[in-house]
Amino acid sequence: MRIFLVRHGESLGNINEQAYRQFGDHNVPLTQWGYRQALAAGRAIAAYLAELPRGQIRQLDVWYSPYMRTRQSKDALLEALPPGLVRSVREDYLLREQDFGLFTEIYDHAERRQKFPDEFEKWARLRSNSGKFYARPPDGESRADVAQRLRLFLQTVTNDVRDDNNDLIVVGHGVTNRAFEMNFLHHAVDWFERSDNPGNSDVTLIAGTHARGFRSSLLHKAEDRKAGDEELRDAYGSELTLTPKATP
Repeated sequence: MRIFLVRHGESLGNINEQAYRQFGDHNVPLTQWGYRQALAAGRAIAAYLAELPRGQIRQLDVWYSPYMRTRQSKDALLEALPPGLVRSVREDYLLREQDFGLFTEIYDHAERRQKFPDEFEKWARLRSNSGKFYARPPDGESRADVAQRLRLFLQTVTNDVRDDNNDLIVVGHGVTNRAFEMNFLHHAVDWFERSDNPGNSDVTLIAGTHARGFRSSLLHKAEDRKAGDEELRDAYGSELTLTPKATP
C-alpha cells in the first residue's frame, strides 16, 4: 500500500501574506509557479509508479482539501497523471487548513498582540506552558485539534483500504499532512513538535504493509522560486492580482 501526501503548490499567500486578507484563507489561489510545481509533483508520482513491476501498480484514489489552492493543485496532479491510473477523486473538508480563529489572516505576532492583546497573551502562555501542539488560538484550532480530525479522516481512508487494493493521493496543507503522517505512523507528539511542514508541492511517500509496518520518505522535493525571480507570480488561471497596501 502506498500513500502520496502532497502539499499544495506555491500560493499567493506564500509570497505575500496580504493575500489571505484580500481573498480569504479558503480562496487564496496558486501562483502560476505553484501550478507548475504541482504539475512536477504529479510527474514525479507518475515516474515512480512507472518504475514498479506491472503487478504492483494499483489505481489511485485522490482526496483533497476544499480550499482553492489545494483544488488547483489536485487539478495539476490529474493533468500530469496517466488518465487510466486514477479511479476516484474526492473532496473532504476534514483536510482543510488549521483554523486560527481570531488570528486568521493575521500572521504577524506583533499585529496579533496589538489587535487582540488579552487573547494573544493567553495564547502565548499556553504555548509556553503546554507546547505549540496543544495551544489553541482564540476561537480556533490547536494542532492537537487538527490531528484529531485527521484521525477521523484516516478512519474513512482505512475503511476504503479494507475493501480495495488502491493507492492514495492526499492533497492537503502543511499542518494537515503532518497530522496525517503522525496518525498513520503512530508518531508521538514530540515528533510533530520537532518536524517541519513540507515545502510547497513536496511529495511524502508512505509505503509498506500492515504485517511489516510502514515508513515515510521524501519522494519529491519541489523546486523553490529563486531569490529575486519575479516571474510567474500572478494567480493561476485568472486575472487576480494583489491590491497594493494603501500608503498612510
